[in-house]
Amino acid sequence: MIKFLDIQKINAQYSNELKVAASAVIDSGWYLLGNYVKQFESDLAAFTGATNAIAVGNGLDALRLIFKGYIEMGIMQPGDEVIAPANTYIASILSISDNGLTPVLVEPDLATYNIDIAKIEEAITPRTKAIMVVHLYGKACWSDELERIAKKHNLKIIEDNAQAIGATWNGTRTGNLGDAAGFSFYPGKNLGALGDSGAVTTRDSELENTIRAIANYGSHKKYVNKYQGLNSRMDEMQAAFLSIKLKHIDKENSIRRTHAALYLEKTENNAVVLPAKSEEALSLEHVWHLFVIRTKNRKKFMNYLTERGIQTLIHYPIPPHKQEAYKKLNHLTYSITEKIHNEVVSLPISPVQTTEETEAIIQAINQYDE
Repeated sequence: MIKFLDIQKINAQYSNELKVAASAVIDSGWYLLGNYVKQFESDLAAFTGATNAIAVGNGLDALRLIFKGYIEMGIMQPGDEVIAPANTYIASILSISDNGLTPVLVEPDLATYNIDIAKIEEAITPRTKAIMVVHLYGKACWSDELERIAKKHNLKIIEDNAQAIGATWNGTRTGNLGDAAGFSFYPGKNLGALGDSGAVTTRDSELENTIRAIANYGSHKKYVNKYQGLNSRMDEMQAAFLSIKLKHIDKENSIRRTHAALYLEKTENNAVVLPAKSEEALSLEHVWHLFVIRTKNRKKFMNYLTERGIQTLIHYPIPPHKQEAYKKLNHLTYSITEKIHNEVVSLPISPVQTTEETEAIIQAINQYDE
């Protein structure tokens, strides 16, 4: 079986370092808000180029905290609107609605699966306060036009960078493009913890200080609570692990690009729609968290690959506006988004995948008869 993602094998590469780090954390007797977290925050800020990094409990909290921070700073208030892609994982939308803000969904560009920047401005109203961009599947979602729109309408740009650590746009890494960014270090991410954790990056020191307090029960000082906060803190163990793995992320992303380039070059089957072919497969821009194709008869295609020992997944089968959690949005139609969610299949891609495995997958796809 060619696994979709062999997390155990990925972490086994660094097992000795990880075990040494785990022992050091255990022996330290300090497990929260200590030196390992401070070190990882410093490492992540240096890696992205952002001024500030705040280690938090998970990726959803990272995004939630950004909006909570802006609300406490008086920049946003409940009822304000945030433009977001219709084609995304539900966490992006949950972070908005959880703060009493209103998500305004915009269709994606079918070529990139990211929000169609050309459609953003028509969705702006007097209540709009921010644009959330999701660097979906590992491709940076950015442009000069996006910056122009945000500046013209005085809007914050929040990056959902859960899938794109290490990606770049014109030489700048994601996580340092907008006003603030949320990261997920869920174990299956390009930079995965051995548990759950996340982070926020920003160049705004006031936002950093506000988020840091909100994530710690609303407190800058023990037993003194300025905000009605929450508990969202990365523990020392995960921070130690992530600092080790961060050193290898560029190498691992490069391996992902090599596999993506093979898929793009050698897959030849009209029943399969590949990601848009460009130099991105070989450039630093795309880090290929997922390699997503589309096919009309998805169930048949996936069963065909399963029978040949190839594991695939769907990212994602149901768009946010059709989820029961958002019943008030269920009547809306986003035809491009719905087409994507009905047809996408994610193929195996990882830094421990072999060239032989990728070529076997390609051969199987090329022999598929719709």
